[in-house]
Amino acid sequence: MKPGRVILMGAGPGDPDLLTRKAVRALLSADVLLLDELVPPDIAELAPRARVLRVGKRGGCRSTPQPFIQRLMRRYALQGRTVVRVKGGEALMFGRAGEEIAFLEAAGIEVELINGISAGMAAAAALGISLTHRNHCHGVSFVTAHTQDGAQPDWQALARSRTTLVIYMGMQRIEQVQAGLLAHLPASTPAAVVQWASTPRETRLATRLGQLADDARGAGLGSPAIILVGDAIGLARAHAAPAMRHSA
Repeated sequence: MKPGRVILMGAGPGDPDLLTRKAVRALLSADVLLLDELVPPDIAELAPRARVLRVGKRGGCRSTPQPFIQRLMRRYALQGRTVVRVKGGEALMFGRAGEEIAFLEAAGIEVELINGISAGMAAAAALGISLTHRNHCHGVSFVTAHTQDGAQPDWQALARSRTTLVIYMGMQRIEQVQAGLLAHLPASTPAAVVQWASTPRETRLATRLGQLADDARGAGLGSPAIILVGDAIGLARAHAAPAMRHSA
């Protein structure tokens, strides 16, 4: 039997209007749909003939093991099916896509990649700012708050880069993120947190690095959220409403 294919697709940060036309076509073609934890469940309505499997992975929660997900994709693809692996945000940003591509290609399976809007970009849009404002920074750095072995990033190097920092998966260790950056940046450095960017549950907080953890905890903010730090974030103050909880 001729092998099928696997499509690794970014579903964006949560607003279904941010799905690309190419992503919608991929969903319509799916025989098997593997949905990440942060993908809205109703996205399955765009894949009417697909078998839907939820393979959630979420920091601090019970998650579907990565090797099991990879074996699922291989199994169904070798049966000649079109498998669409739907990831929240951008498929190639902190989503283990590299591991999956290598695993599937080693099995002789065709892999197609479809980009989505990253949560970091959606957070910037929510704040009404440019992450690369040339009057305030030299660029932008996308970083995860912890490496595979649990170590912290090189905060000193990141601080010296004079880039806007867009930090993923940092809410559970926001105090360590703050402390690591305060060792190299002034407490007055603008900072922000955006939770559930682009969705009806979106909550925004504009603050300073010195108050980042206290303000975020006091506002009840948690995962999934993006932490942003840098002078360009100071332009968000006119756009970011005080953080508040939305009723269910």
